[in-house]
Amino acid sequence: MWGREAPRPRKGFRGRAAAARPAQWPRRPGGGAGGRSPRAGGRGRSAHSAEPRGRASAPSSRARGTAGRRARRRRRRRRRQSARLPAKLINGGIAGLIGVTCVFPIDLAKTRLQNQQNGQRLYTSMSDCLIKTVRSEGYFGMYRGAAVNLTLVTPEKAIKLAANDFFRYQLSKDGQKLTLVKEMLAGCGAGTCQVIVTTPMEMLKIQLQDAGRIAAQKKMLDAQAQLSAQGGAQPSVEAPATPRPTATQLTRDLLRTRGIAGLYKGLGATLLRDVPFSIVYFPLFANLNQLGCPASGEKAPFYVSFLAGCVAGSAAAVAVNPCDVVKTRLQSLQRGVHEDTYTGFLDCARKILRHEGPMAFLKGAYCRALVIAPLFGIAQVVYFLGIAETLLELLQRPQH
Repeated sequence: MWGREAPRPRKGFRGRAAAARPAQWPRRPGGGAGGRSPRAGGRGRSAHSAEPRGRASAPSSRARGTAGRRARRRRRRRRRQSARLPAKLINGGIAGLIGVTCVFPIDLAKTRLQNQQNGQRLYTSMSDCLIKTVRSEGYFGMYRGAAVNLTLVTPEKAIKLAANDFFRYQLSKDGQKLTLVKEMLAGCGAGTCQVIVTTPMEMLKIQLQDAGRIAAQKKMLDAQAQLSAQGGAQPSVEAPATPRPTATQLTRDLLRTRGIAGLYKGLGATLLRDVPFSIVYFPLFANLNQLGCPASGEKAPFYVSFLAGCVAGSAAAVAVNPCDVVKTRLQSLQRGVHEDTYTGFLDCARKILRHEGPMAFLKGAYCRALVIAPLFGIAQVVYFLGIAETLLELLQRPQH
């Protein structure tokens, strides 16, 4: 019992001692009675002098504690952001590989339809292009240039998705929802970053995809020239059996003749296509995906992410298709017989409008929508399911 009451008699003793002091003993502001400082008495600071100091130091300590907690939270957010970056890159790569494998034949048809000009039309539609390609080049002819895409689509999609998340994180304040303008700015930054990989990838892919069309057109014209003298029926379109250049050969030739600028031909047209695409796609996807969230803070189901990616991707693809037509024409190094050549973006757009009409800017639009819709739908499903996070957790799990 005495142990529990030990602090009280000590405080009471101090109180009685202060009350028993004579009235003529003045108090000093910094010490005890009678001119003696509290340190001289060995008792420490007096109750009178300790009370103001305690009140003055309390607010500053609370402020320091609040600032420290905020700094720790910021450091934890930065660590989580840096830890998520490898997972974002892996998710983007996996999504790109799956998507390209599924939709590459449609992309080949899109390139060939956009490159053919009036008077030299080999294909009337996407299905007609794919059927003639299989007949003349075999099944794997539809996948000419796929190796380039499969090699470079991983960094391309990873850069795009990771850059969009990075810019969204930088533009957000205390976790608040981004405004439409900030979402568009984040998409603009993502589209600008991805052209580092997209431009050389598209440059090589277009040469490989369009080689079959050029060869088939030349063979058809030669056959028509022979039959025009002899008379006869229209010959069927068949590609010649001559060897075609590979991506390695094209890269070597471009670097030798034009330098690194040869791989980045059409960079301006690529920027004019990809930056508006990302400005339209990412805000539209974010808002469509938000509509399917069951509650605030919960992740949307995978089918909602897939449908949102498909709708946003197809809408953005059709919106920027005129720029894609100009980019495809500018990046094609080989021309068919009697086909126009171009000196720049404006020259290409002017000649297309004059010789083929405004509808030529929509060539391959439905093909591009069919390519982009599942491509980005698959990308968002892989990205939101967090396949890479699961793989990294399995790799980091300690072995027993």
